[in-house]
Amino acid sequence: MRTRFPPSPTGFLHLGGLRTALFAWLLAKKTGGTFTLRIEDTDQSREVPGAAENIVRTLSWAGLMPDEGVMLDTKGVLTERGAYGPYHQSKRLDLYRTYADQLVKGGHAYPCFCTAERLDAMRKDQEKRKQAPMYDRTCLELTKEEVKKRLESGEKHVIRMKVPREEEVSYTDEIYGPLTFKGHTIDDQVLMKSDGFPTYHLAHVVDDHLMKMDMVNRGEEWLSSLPKHLILFKALGWKPPRYAHVPLLLNKDRSKLSKRQNDVAAEDYIKKGYLSEALLNFLALLGWNPGTTQELFTLPELIESFSLDRVHKSGAVFDLEKLDWLQGQWMRKIPPNEFASRIKPLVTEKFPAAATDPKFLERAALIQERITFFPEAPDMLSYFYETPTVSVDLIANPKQKITKDDVPKILKIIHEALSAVADVDWSQTTITAALESAIATSGLKKGQILWPLRAALTGREYSPGAYEVAALLGKEETMKRLSAVA
Repeated sequence: MRTRFPPSPTGFLHLGGLRTALFAWLLAKKTGGTFTLRIEDTDQSREVPGAAENIVRTLSWAGLMPDEGVMLDTKGVLTERGAYGPYHQSKRLDLYRTYADQLVKGGHAYPCFCTAERLDAMRKDQEKRKQAPMYDRTCLELTKEEVKKRLESGEKHVIRMKVPREEEVSYTDEIYGPLTFKGHTIDDQVLMKSDGFPTYHLAHVVDDHLMKMDMVNRGEEWLSSLPKHLILFKALGWKPPRYAHVPLLLNKDRSKLSKRQNDVAAEDYIKKGYLSEALLNFLALLGWNPGTTQELFTLPELIESFSLDRVHKSGAVFDLEKLDWLQGQWMRKIPPNEFASRIKPLVTEKFPAAATDPKFLERAALIQERITFFPEAPDMLSYFYETPTVSVDLIANPKQKITKDDVPKILKIIHEALSAVADVDWSQTTITAALESAIATSGLKKGQILWPLRAALTGREYSPGAYEVAALLGKEETMKRLSAVA
């Protein structure tokens, strides 16, 4: 199956766009097909410098590399590859003009000379009459002679499609199922603008046919335009591809995902440190149900499981808490050596001693089960590289039934138990045995020993387990910190 992702370079890649690209990529890979990246840059006034590069780099970061079309070369520069190029629509203007002329000659389109002022007045009049805003076909009523004269004089004009308003357009969408549109509700859409650039409606129809696309995945906001595109395919004598209109991403209040409530560009999530595995996993589950209880999916697993028949028709709510949970799950899946190597530069920047720390791998392993983003690592490991200031108030804990008066006695019990462990035997196993023996003989509960030990060693309410931290700090530093509590 040949699928495509055709973004407009009018800004950074939207999360909804990344999800659409993911679905198209999965369908191509599932069928051993080709995923094409096409840049739809016909709206020159809205083009943002660097947007095309951002789109391609974001797809590359996500692992959704195109097989054909616009891509990055070995030096990271935009290039094109494939047999159906060029893959920037701005380089295909002659093609669109050719097919626009063909539509006019065939009676399926016509020149329109109406000014912006006239169209604005027409729409306002329709609003007053409570009519749907549609072109009133004034220019369709012009005689051939008048049209010829105005064209020859160089009068500014657009090309509009001529909708067969007496007909119905029926189609079965891959997600929405059977659909029928009445011709009289379909507007005579502009196909070619007066600046010589095509609109999306003509350009994508021409390109999807010439590039031999089998499947068109796009947002549901294009569903109302589907009949216009089907009419164009028919007028040009071409078979349309299969269409799948993907539901919108929604805020929690079920409004369309917007910057007012969430970041909407994939770039924002990359900068925040989200893993590509987590973000793609999350986007795949927005509007798609795998039919099982599985929640963590690698790309190969998504290729195996994905199908359009399990994509919902209703919008998918963007739940940041779920994304963060998936981020944490994917952090746990990183091999320990790789995890340590990825956080080491961050920790070293704040604590230079980490660069030559022989125990760094073990210390990194302590936080991997708790971390959500790599930049959290320096703070989470700080107590290994600087001595915390610990007060009696931190160790006293009503939940553990530890009062301030209890603290000196408890610390003494811990100190005596750990002092008995020989330096050469110091390990998590011997620490555990010594303290559990102390718990048994003192009559204290486990939490009344472990909470004070952990707080004294880390200066924190939340940290890895007391036994593990003590083992990695070493006996000398552990005893020093126990003695230093004020």
